[in-house]
Amino acid sequence: MSLTELWLPILVAAVLVFFASYAIHMVLGYHHSDHRQVPNEAAAMDALRGLNLAPGDYHMPRPSSPAAASTPEFTARLKKGPVVMMTVFPPGDMRMGGRLAQWFVFCLVVGLFAAYLASRALRPTAPYMEVFRFASTVAFIGYGLAQWPNSIWYNRPWSTTIKNTVDALVYGLLTGGAFGWLWPR
Repeated sequence: MSLTELWLPILVAAVLVFFASYAIHMVLGYHHSDHRQVPNEAAAMDALRGLNLAPGDYHMPRPSSPAAASTPEFTARLKKGPVVMMTVFPPGDMRMGGRLAQWFVFCLVVGLFAAYLASRALRPTAPYMEVFRFASTVAFIGYGLAQWPNSIWYNRPWSTTIKNTVDALVYGLLTGGAFGWLWPR
């Protein structure tokens, strides 16, 4: 079976996941607690603004080399804290159009991988539940498991990772449902 035969389940799955993610983030609101507010936010923003940081990811304290990570000076800065990892966005409006478009493309890519693997493993006459199990598992892996290293390595709260994993399960089930329903017979 070719991937061109699976364009409809890929597209339908991406649309379902896109709108489910909207409902999860904007209607249910259980992700609102994923990020805490910095105390005295205005003073912190003024201090960071004065550094004129370009958009990007930052880590502090950050050693200048692997060898510098074991120096007493760096160790003292690390112990004194704060230890921070942060992402700096460009100033101005938080425009969502480009991010939403990228999210939809990502949903299509996850669907494409689910389609590819399902088309290699399953026959065209596969029953709904067989297609559902396979496609939902692949989609769950694509949406969810990459979140875990953020808690392992970067101290993202496990509660956030678990919530993202639950979201991934919903997205995987929706993808599996679309593929089971629209699988070419």
